[in-house]
Amino acid sequence: MEYYLLIKLIHILAAVVLTGTGAGIAFFMFMANRSNNPQAIYITAKHVILADWIFTTPAVITQIITGVYLMNILGYSFSALWFYCVAGLFVFIGICWLPVLHIQYKLRELAKNSLDLNQVTPEFKSLMRTWTLLGIPAFIAILAIFWLMVFKPFPVA
Repeated sequence: MEYYLLIKLIHILAAVVLTGTGAGIAFFMFMANRSNNPQAIYITAKHVILADWIFTTPAVITQIITGVYLMNILGYSFSALWFYCVAGLFVFIGICWLPVLHIQYKLRELAKNSLDLNQVTPEFKSLMRTWTLLGIPAFIAILAIFWLMVFKPFPVA
């Protein structure tokens, strides 16, 4: 138990980074898309991909490691309804996020191609809608996990 508070702090900070980066990426990508400026969209798409590698991916890995460690320290059951809800939402977020990562690379390439045309293509706009539609339920699921973490409405043992 001597490292419990440190691990809990790391777990919370990773959740903050994950949520904040997700919200920031969504905002800046959405705003760049609305600008219809191919240069702004291309630069933003490049930075979104970079932010996912620098912030989101390590935060996801940290969440898994510290979450399992905290459950072991606290004696929470991996067969409890609470854990199934948290794990299910986490997997759901991953199911949304993995296609989003792939889409971001396509968006970046489409944006790069749009530079020569000086206009955003309908294909980009369509893919951006898909990107957004995957991001909304994933973000709601993140908020649901926060709720489960704070209120623990189901037995944990």
